[in-house]
Amino acid sequence: MKDRNFCTIYLTRHGETEWNEKKLIQGHSDIPLNKKGELQAKQLGKELEDVHFDAVFSSDLLRAKNSAEIITLENKLPIVATNALKERFFGRFEGKPLEDLVQTIGEVMTVSKEKQKRLKIYDVESDDDILLRLLPFIKKVASDYSGKNVLMVTHGGLLRAFLKFMDFKIPKYSDHPMKNTGYLIIESDGIEFKLREEKLFN
Repeated sequence: MKDRNFCTIYLTRHGETEWNEKKLIQGHSDIPLNKKGELQAKQLGKELEDVHFDAVFSSDLLRAKNSAEIITLENKLPIVATNALKERFFGRFEGKPLEDLVQTIGEVMTVSKEKQKRLKIYDVESDDDILLRLLPFIKKVASDYSGKNVLMVTHGGLLRAFLKFMDFKIPKYSDHPMKNTGYLIIESDGIEFKLREEKLFN
């Protein structure tokens, strides 16, 4: 049962882009949704149509903003774009095949402390750096929207960092890739986080 003092946050990944389809690393590259991504966002909007959202936030990248617009088309709520929800910066790997990152760094979905050090060598944003911008934002939103529902549209790299923070066991990418427009439902009072539901992985 939901605590009335907790904000319910739907953290969703954006719809598919051409670079997702081609398995290219996007990071901060501003790639729009493809037709499939637009359809995925429409389907998620349909799935969540009975949820009354009191606020909508998205990453300031086009693929997330477009997804948020489509998901909430019927709600007509203003969408607040923020750098706090932006994708992980992938440095010199941006625009390169995902396989290049896997061969250089290893398994994408699990990031150990040792791997974090290696990522920094390649100018890739660490989980700690992501959480420094993400957690204060989520805590403030949760505090401001106590007892209400909030939608946040973001990215796979950021969601992995957040799941690690939540001590969620992330499956191997090769076995269970993260779905475009998959989502988490979390509850927070601005201090504590509870994972209510996970619908991110195939």
